Amino acid sequence: MKRREFLTSMTALGVASSIPTVAKADVINGGQPWQPGQVNTPPPPPRQGGLQYLTPHEFATVGAISERFIPADEMSISGKDAGCAIFIDRQLAGDYGNAVAVYRLGKFVKGTPEQGPQSALTPAQRYRLGIAALDQATQKQYGKAFVELSGDQQDNVLTAMETNHINLGEEVETKVFFELLLQNVREGFLSDPIYGGNKDMASWKMIGFPGARYDFRDLLTKKGQKLKIIPTSLIDNTL
Repeated sequence: MKRREFLTSMTALGVASSIPTVAKADVINGGQPWQPGQVNTPPPPPRQGGLQYLTPHEFATVGAISERFIPADEMSISGKDAGCAIFIDRQLAGDYGNAVAVYRLGKFVKGTPEQGPQSALTPAQRYRLGIAALDQATQKQYGKAFVELSGDQQDNVLTAMETNHINLGEEVETKVFFELLLQNVREGFLSDPIYGGNKDMASWKMIGFPGARYDFRDLLTKKGQKLKIIPTSLIDNTL
């Protein structure tokens, strides 16, 4: 993905203001929290240091995907070097990964694309199942895991995911998983460095974002001047 395409498509995936009804909905068999024997268990609590949720192989895969979504150029470092995989690993280990803010008591009914994901899976579970399914697909097509493919091959696979032209199995909705990856890489690249991504505030410096500054009183008199503000992270404010 070229950087200008990335910058022009940074708006979050939204939900249509007018949500259509489902003419004939398919019920997804998802586990309920009160039912014994269900597999929808939360991820383990975050560990101090090292990877929080992803396995080393999953982490390498997310890093490779981040590299393809946001390649390095004269404007900034790549998504991988910016720490997008670190950001995603930490998010999956916490409340976001466990979908604590999402109503998940079912029924889980397959809706329309405008209604958003209706699956019983949490983001953390989507990553675990999705990366395994992705490797199975690339092993079948290329005889290699995704991280072992060339850059061009990885681009081809990701393009096929985006256009829903690759089958990742019954448990993984290919296009939904692609959009989740893209959304989370964007978030990691543009977030405050305190969350693990945006190393050295690379993306903020690229777009001229001032960061988490307390106020701008010292700049009010500098009208018409190029300010060249050095971004400030929440990390700087917690020292």
